[in-house]
Amino acid sequence: MSPLSISQLTEQIRLTLENELEPVYWVVGELADFRQAPQGHVYFELVEKQGNQVQAKIRANLWQFTYRSVAAKFQSVTGTTLQNGMKVLAQVAVTYHPVYGLSINVKDIDPSFSLGERARLRQETIDRLTREGLIQLNSRFQLPPVVQRIAVISSATAAGYGDFVDQLEKNSFGYKIYHKLFPSLMQGNEAVGSLLSALERVQAEKDHLQVQAVILIRGGGAQLDLDCFDDYRLAAAIANFPLPVFTGIGHERDETVADLVAHTRLKTPTAVAEFLLSGFREFEENLGILLQRLDRSTRQQLREEDGKIHQFALRAKSLAKNRISLEGEQVKNRSNRIELAARSLHRIHSSELDSVSKNLKKNLNTFLEKQAEKLANKELLLRQLDPGSILKRGYTRTELNGTPVHLAKVQAGDQMNTYTQNQLIRSKITEIKEL
Repeated sequence: MSPLSISQLTEQIRLTLENELEPVYWVVGELADFRQAPQGHVYFELVEKQGNQVQAKIRANLWQFTYRSVAAKFQSVTGTTLQNGMKVLAQVAVTYHPVYGLSINVKDIDPSFSLGERARLRQETIDRLTREGLIQLNSRFQLPPVVQRIAVISSATAAGYGDFVDQLEKNSFGYKIYHKLFPSLMQGNEAVGSLLSALERVQAEKDHLQVQAVILIRGGGAQLDLDCFDDYRLAAAIANFPLPVFTGIGHERDETVADLVAHTRLKTPTAVAEFLLSGFREFEENLGILLQRLDRSTRQQLREEDGKIHQFALRAKSLAKNRISLEGEQVKNRSNRIELAARSLHRIHSSELDSVSKNLKKNLNTFLEKQAEKLANKELLLRQLDPGSILKRGYTRTELNGTPVHLAKVQAGDQMNTYTQNQLIRSKITEIKEL
């Protein structure tokens, strides 16, 4: 066999493909590396995946004229534009170029397939969540009477977030709800990861912020823009979140999977705000009703107790009267017994007192006689010891300067005074002899 040039070989490949393949095929694949050139042409890859593994892929071209009609039809049906990650049913023609190799030219894209595929994947996610018991898991939480502290997951620039905040802060009742935004992408291929990251940040700060609920809101959009809210990972994270999660995604037609697993699903962000505020109003109304009931109950109880007190007063008065009469009789009886006992005791003590008095008089007379006799003896003794009596018997008393002479220091030449019964004799000592 003679060798071929590269151009000859590529030409044979081209001719073979043209002769052996149909003019067009309908193929299913996922858009990848989707980009539009300045001239208006679109270049991308159609990819077949099993899980996250790429099984096959092929380069694709969508020329400017065809792209305009295909993109317009797709957007009018699905409400969104062609973008990476979408699974599409495309009509393609296989082409081979000697320089650029094998590729396909996209002739048409069926938008109804993308909607149907989205519904199929959504149902598979719902079935899986149901098998795993996650559909009703977040609804197990009991809401407080009023939700006062919330974490909000949304895009900071979303109109729905602005409407939500206005509804909360400008309510006519003056209710105050603390809210903190945890920003996240709300559509596109990166939205699921961004939403999961926001939930993780909420969980990390929930105790510090004392958050009571999580609010997940966006401002509506095309049906396919909501694909991120049908993702299993996001739904499982919402179901297992340790706080009640509210959704207000803003899509009127269908519930997303996130709506199904959330604690409370409302249609729009403003509806979520109104629901939170209605909790305050209901709590305030219930409190008013309870106060009225308490007032009525208190008044009724007071009337009943007043009647009871009146009955008790009558009974107490009657019992007191009977008791006083009974006690009066007992007092009178006791008084009579005391009087009789006192008279008897008085007679006994009077007799004892008479006896004691007689004994006292007798003993007193004996005592006085003895004391008189003692006094007479002492008087006789005192009279015997009286200096005057001694002097009367002829004795004298001699002093030296007022001191008895036997106690003084006597010297020759001293003058002494000597006392008799009726005389004072002064003498001068001339001589002293020791005896």
